[in-house]
Amino acid sequence: MSISQTLEKTDTAHLAWDKRWQTEEGRADWLRPAEDVSTLIGKLAQNGPVKALDLGCGVGRHALAFARAGFDTHAMDLSEAGLQELQESARAEDLKIATHLASMTELPFEDNSFDYVLSFNVIYHGDPEIVRTCISEIARVLKPGGLYQGTMLSKRNANFGIGDEVAPDTWVREGDDDKDHPHYYCSAGELVDLFGRFELSYLEDKLHSKPGSWHWHLIAELNKN
Repeated sequence: MSISQTLEKTDTAHLAWDKRWQTEEGRADWLRPAEDVSTLIGKLAQNGPVKALDLGCGVGRHALAFARAGFDTHAMDLSEAGLQELQESARAEDLKIATHLASMTELPFEDNSFDYVLSFNVIYHGDPEIVRTCISEIARVLKPGGLYQGTMLSKRNANFGIGDEVAPDTWVREGDDDKDHPHYYCSAGELVDLFGRFELSYLEDKLHSKPGSWHWHLIAELNKN
């Protein structure tokens, strides 16, 4: 029986990442903030108090950068190992970070809570329904005019179309770490449609460190209407 016939849930990638976060080797490539995130943090820090959420924080490379910049920092993940590592790092630097064990499709926050939400290499771990739910939740917890920064998988990515298609544009490749879990890929037009409640100010298809690892990088402002 194929994956597409047996798969019941598509938002399961945290299981692979929880395993990765438990080893020093698994954490090694995920300790330094992404350059474009650091750049936006610097700009936001010049504009007064910022309440920020790192959604899918992993071991907390970006949440730690938020806290160092003086943000009111919240970090959320469904990996207990990742949150534990973040808490230990925050204590070592005497940084205040509120951590939350929760799903990306059910954010445990009030409406209009945040000035800035970051979700880096996270919300594409699922099918189109999961992705739309995540974006809806992000819009719900952002203040009108608040900023979202994130990444999505591009259809230029070398992994697109490899394995089993378990939902539209959603692929699983068995026996390959987190690719064992569903990944959703989109074009620029599809991304714009997904973020219909936002005004995009930046969108670029960027190559990450591995060959063929194309990801959309975006910054978007939640519409005030």
